[in-house]
Amino acid sequence: MPAGPVGVSQQVYTAQRMMGMVHAAMFDAVNSIERRYQPYLVQLPADPPTSKEAAAAAAAAAVLATIDQKTAGEMKVALASYLASIPDDGAAKADGIKLGEAVAAKLLEARASDGHDAVDDYRPRTTPGVYVPTSITAASTWSKVKPFALTTASQFRPDPPISLSSKEWATDYNEIKDYGGKTSAKRSPQQTETARFWLMVGPPAYHPFVRQLVIAKQMSVGESARLMALAAVGLNDALIAVFDAKYHYNFWRPITAVRNGDIDGNDVTEREATWQPIDNTPMHPEYPCAHCILSGTIAGVIKAALGTEDIPEVAITSTTAPGVTHRFTNTTVFAHEVANARIWSGFEHSQPH
Repeated sequence: MPAGPVGVSQQVYTAQRMMGMVHAAMFDAVNSIERRYQPYLVQLPADPPTSKEAAAAAAAAAVLATIDQKTAGEMKVALASYLASIPDDGAAKADGIKLGEAVAAKLLEARASDGHDAVDDYRPRTTPGVYVPTSITAASTWSKVKPFALTTASQFRPDPPISLSSKEWATDYNEIKDYGGKTSAKRSPQQTETARFWLMVGPPAYHPFVRQLVIAKQMSVGESARLMALAAVGLNDALIAVFDAKYHYNFWRPITAVRNGDIDGNDVTEREATWQPIDNTPMHPEYPCAHCILSGTIAGVIKAALGTEDIPEVAITSTTAPGVTHRFTNTTVFAHEVANARIWSGFEHSQPH
């Protein structure tokens, strides 16, 4: 995560959850009309002429309106503006609105007690009387959130981090010490740009990628709703799973490892007392890499849905690198860039994730 209070971090994960509910509701609303796929949660009765556009819009607005009173007012205005562009063709539009609202209500009911508001009870590791940094950790409760599709948060928990005494650890340690430091002489300008580009987090980091692909492929309402729902659900479960693993293994971050290179039991990891990463280190354990898993989720969903990793060009901008645009025509290349960015930023060792 970039610099900022942990409260902001929590908002990022909450926003990702909200996007999951929005797109699941939109898909189930449209799919209730088309009935082409297994529903995510519900498939309500709907006549074939029912407006898919009205159903999707009403479902999204109904979910977003639950954020707060201000957002509810904004959604009311935005929905009315969009619905005005849909012709009044008999009962089609009105039926679509009712369907979307009904689906959203079912989805919101199902997620009401999913654990997203659990109280933080993370216990810092220390010994009696010994100081440890007192910043509140981010997302320590997120592994308790009910998954959207996984059976449990730990269903795909990876193997433990590599041994600190291993040759692989020394290789990873020295790579990130050399390339991830704030004043690194080995990191190229392009690598520095990429590192800063992917300091971006939350829905702005990945949803625009899928949305651009939907537009480029000229997908129908039903197909676009399905792909966006698959991506949104995947991203949510990826977050739940990655934080399950992070807090299970509680593995140290590079800034801790490099400043303690003399106590890791490895003869070729030299301590650097003043080492710093390119930006403020995320306030949660390192392993496994969250950005790597999120970008891998997007790549996996797109390949599974489209049958290929090659895509029409997608141009992404970043909230943390103003004026910079990165372009992709292959999802594997996209995922590899994101993973490398976390090494070049000094946040993640290049362990297998």
